[in-house]
Amino acid sequence: MSLPSSNAPSTQPGRGAGDSGGNAASGAVDHAHPEHAPASGHGQFALLGQRRFAPFFWVQFLGAGNDNLFKFAFTVLVTYQTGAASGLDPKLVVNLIAALFILPFLLFSATSGQLADKYDKRRLIGFVKSLEIAIMALAFYGFIGPHVPVLLACTFLMGVHSTLFGPVKYAYLPQHLSERELTGGNGLVEMGTFVAILLGNVAGGLLIAIPGEGPRWVALGCVAVAVLGRALAHFVPVSPAVDPQLRINWNPFTETWANLKLARENLVVFRSLLGISWMWFLGAIFLTQFPSLSKDVLHGNEQVASALLVVFSVGIAIGSLLCETLSRRHVEIGLVPLGAIGMTVFAVDLYFASNAVPGAAGVPGGGNYSVGQFLSVAAHWRVIVDLALLALFAGLYSVPMYALIQSRAQASHRARIIAANNILNALFMIASSVLAGALLSAGFTLPQLFLITGLINAVVAAYIFLLVPEYLLRFVAWIVSRLLYRFKVRGDDAIPVAGAAVLVCNHVSFVDALLLMAASPRPVRFVMDHRIFAMPVLGTLFRLAKAIPIAPQKENPEVYAAAFVAASQVLREGDLLAIFPEGGITRDGTLGEFRGGLAKILQNAAAEGLQVPVIPMALQNLWGSFFSRVDGAAMSRPFRRGMWSRVGLNVGVSMSAAEVTPQGLRTRVADLLAETIPSVPAAGDSA
Repeated sequence: MSLPSSNAPSTQPGRGAGDSGGNAASGAVDHAHPEHAPASGHGQFALLGQRRFAPFFWVQFLGAGNDNLFKFAFTVLVTYQTGAASGLDPKLVVNLIAALFILPFLLFSATSGQLADKYDKRRLIGFVKSLEIAIMALAFYGFIGPHVPVLLACTFLMGVHSTLFGPVKYAYLPQHLSERELTGGNGLVEMGTFVAILLGNVAGGLLIAIPGEGPRWVALGCVAVAVLGRALAHFVPVSPAVDPQLRINWNPFTETWANLKLARENLVVFRSLLGISWMWFLGAIFLTQFPSLSKDVLHGNEQVASALLVVFSVGIAIGSLLCETLSRRHVEIGLVPLGAIGMTVFAVDLYFASNAVPGAAGVPGGGNYSVGQFLSVAAHWRVIVDLALLALFAGLYSVPMYALIQSRAQASHRARIIAANNILNALFMIASSVLAGALLSAGFTLPQLFLITGLINAVVAAYIFLLVPEYLLRFVAWIVSRLLYRFKVRGDDAIPVAGAAVLVCNHVSFVDALLLMAASPRPVRFVMDHRIFAMPVLGTLFRLAKAIPIAPQKENPEVYAAAFVAASQVLREGDLLAIFPEGGITRDGTLGEFRGGLAKILQNAAAEGLQVPVIPMALQNLWGSFFSRVDGAAMSRPFRRGMWSRVGLNVGVSMSAAEVTPQGLRTRVADLLAETIPSVPAAGDSA
């Protein structure tokens, strides 16, 4: 499949070595070199002008393009030129090409993951690109012959090349991008991958079609691209090994199992691996059916099939680039449910759109539609829009999910987890081929296959989001902060991307916690009034968020004591803890007195030897909103201020536990509350 940009295998003729785009940052940016410094305040395209990203980007871009140039040209050569002449069945050879490319992912991914953790990634990238030159030199001989067995051997070797490159690629970016650059870097790589796929396919098709000289030009093109990629690899910055003492286990079966066990140590990471593999399953079903969709359902010619691939690729690229804008330059996994919903909606609508197109009798002059004729039929535009939006939402799904895996996998074995993911992706894609073949053989039509796949996607997505409720919670927080409000955050750099901290904020409304979730780059555990858990919707959300209920000591001493035990556990595990020290939502819009619970939390932490910073925060302009108690009862007048009311969060400089007192902290929060965030009205002003 081609939805996530990864070095996982593909059933498409042109998917491979640079076809990877997942990356992440865990804050481990190499600041020792000036060219590695994060670009603060710039968009994702600024990365293309920096050495820490640009050479790597173009190396993977050329790798993806060369894979597609080679495989598509080889497929066309077998189908139209050498297949019948050599006595080979072209369909058999085409399927063999796909199988040979996938096989190395199953055999060598575990080994490649170990190599990426053990050695400098720049060194490995150089080795892989040198290997590509050698493979393409052999392919030169195969094309000039032409020698189909030699080209089949090159297909397998390019699968090995891609298998080696995948974990290196995923492990490289966390060492060079900050958390704020993670989503943008992911989007750029994904966009570049699909542009490279298109260019590779187009170049392969055009070169192989040159009368009499096609194979020679393809051979020259493959070698030239490989040489250029190796030259650019020289400029990739040093990326030190994360586990240089690692002993390589050359048994792929035991090492694959070991990698899966490593991934399962973090259930969010492991279940996200399954979520990505499911997307490869879904995408493989759609992309492998484009030729049949064009010919049998839409009655288009080969160019129409290529046009559908272009539409899908452009959709993926746009969705990938949108992720940075929609995520505020953080790893925003709230986009994943949005992507899953869109994928289901437009997969299902593709069923209805496909059934509404004119029959073959409507083709002018008989035969199949050309691209121009196809675009002139109004009913076909619904199919085009469905494919484009299906791909766009797939981009929204894939980029944040890959980023989450990369950022939360333990750095010392991140590449091995990615290698295990590549194996899962390959297995899921094989399963998708089996399912699609079984359904079509059983008499289901292509539109029915799309409908079934879309409906299954809804079930699988719902299951994943229930298993990992953080996705659902971040989605709700994203909706609240982007659709209900225009939420602006200032100073969120003070929220640490790693390690324990206590977030302290004023309490204005019933959605305060959701807004803090939206502002934080990491999951947050909240200490909240136990009564909110009895509310129908919010109570369910906060239970999913594993919020910690607290009650007054006199009212319920057991709940009171349990809250502090749970809070200590959160900090002990190095996570973020948020409290509203006023003890309840304000009833008059003013900042209340801070209670002493925070002091007890910090005392407990100090007793365990933990030095926990405290981050003061102030939510602005929520008083008077639907979720506040402006009339004495919250949530009683819908749309009291309309949609997109401007609200803000002002984050202050962290304080050490030793300097925190209830009154001093209250003063800090009050000062933040008085500081107007640009475009957010001051406290008490109307929106």
